[in-house]
Amino acid sequence: MQVSPENRQITTSFQELLPIQPLEKNERIDALDILRGLCLVGILLMNIEWFNRAIISLGGQDTSLTGVDHAVGWLIRCFVEGKFYKLFALIFGMGFAVMLLRAKEMGRPFGAWFSRRMFVLLLIGIAHMIFIWGGDILHDYAFAGFILLLLVRKKQSQEPKSYLKLGLTWLIVPIFLTSLGGIIFGTVFNDAKFQEMWKNELDIHTLVEQNFSKKSEDDITTPTEITNETSIEPTEKTEHVELTDEEIKAETIATAIQDRLDAQADIDKENRAFTQDSYWKATQYRISFSGVMLMFSPLITLAVLIPIFILGFWLVISKTITQHQQHQTFFKTLARVGLLAGIPLNVASLLIIQHPAASISFVLLGAGEILFYIAQLILAAGYLGLVVCVLNKQKWQRILSVFAPMGQMALTNYLMHSVILTSVFYGYAGGQYGEISRAPQMLLVFGIITGQLVFSKWWLSHYRFGPMEWLWRSLTYKKIQPMKV
Repeated sequence: MQVSPENRQITTSFQELLPIQPLEKNERIDALDILRGLCLVGILLMNIEWFNRAIISLGGQDTSLTGVDHAVGWLIRCFVEGKFYKLFALIFGMGFAVMLLRAKEMGRPFGAWFSRRMFVLLLIGIAHMIFIWGGDILHDYAFAGFILLLLVRKKQSQEPKSYLKLGLTWLIVPIFLTSLGGIIFGTVFNDAKFQEMWKNELDIHTLVEQNFSKKSEDDITTPTEITNETSIEPTEKTEHVELTDEEIKAETIATAIQDRLDAQADIDKENRAFTQDSYWKATQYRISFSGVMLMFSPLITLAVLIPIFILGFWLVISKTITQHQQHQTFFKTLARVGLLAGIPLNVASLLIIQHPAASISFVLLGAGEILFYIAQLILAAGYLGLVVCVLNKQKWQRILSVFAPMGQMALTNYLMHSVILTSVFYGYAGGQYGEISRAPQMLLVFGIITGQLVFSKWWLSHYRFGPMEWLWRSLTYKKIQPMKV
């Protein structure tokens, strides 16, 4: 049927008056949904450990693991930890760009709408952190989303290359500054100074471990007792006192013991909260713990998430990801370099961190952690390149497309991880906290992912959005969104 110029003009005017609407299925970028789905698998593989042990020691290695449990834990740390939440952040930046470009195409304002979207995500994240699981990442993404919006609006140059330069510079500067500190340290400390420092660290570590190897807590020498053993004479407060090497060592030992006692007390407090059969007591603990999480949000947001968001934004506005078939050389290079460099670096850094000497020497531990962070970024880039490359092959695209519905319902599925796993592990529900070791946890992961693949496909064959996506959109658009297909 032909449309007259008058009708076309009316239709165009009507479209200009329409507010921004959610993307229809045929407008979505399949590659992003597949990537989201795969990221959810990686995030679950990592997160499940922290439903079963104290999250306050997040990132710390579980040295009690042996045999198959140790092997599984080590492999996940090597190939999964720190990689998939970075990939998810990259996809977040891509999603931001897709929404911004769509708003510009429609000629509609974007800032207020996206701010509402981030505010709703922040509320969901905080509610998740307080009422379900304390390890929430959504609130960090929301904070980073606000900053990304501000950057894009204030940035003078909108050339894609300028975003690539900004993202890479932002990511590299902290690594460069840390490396610069290492260079200065390395040039100042010769072999003799390193030997002396190592001897002092070893002596302190030995004395601290001797205190904690005693059978009962009552036998542990308190920090006050250790300091008193040095027989420091009382002096006037205004008088400057030069401490001897032995006195400095005693104070260092006292501080180390106190830190160990405080850390163990924090772990015991969390373990009690999640092994008791009281949901309210667990929630009380999560409320107090949320303060710790929010305290670290600015660091995570500015140092890690924002530069990755910017790179994700660049991938879309440069059409590198939206037209990935035309950028195969880029993604092949990313895959080869990322995998060939990232895997050895992850292995090397973990071997350094895992070595007993790293628990004694802050230099060794620091070097291992910095190397591990760099290795995470490189391997995450390799994963991105690998997935995009295989998506260019029809066979693999069909295989991986099963993850697209799961990725389309990423928010619902992420939150469902927490609901399911707290129901399994926490004392007020399944009561398996601390009882399911690392290897059997993989069976839980397999069951959850399989269930979500089936559920997501079924749900989206009947409804336009996942349940939480529907709530998020309805609150963002300030009206109830239609659910049925």
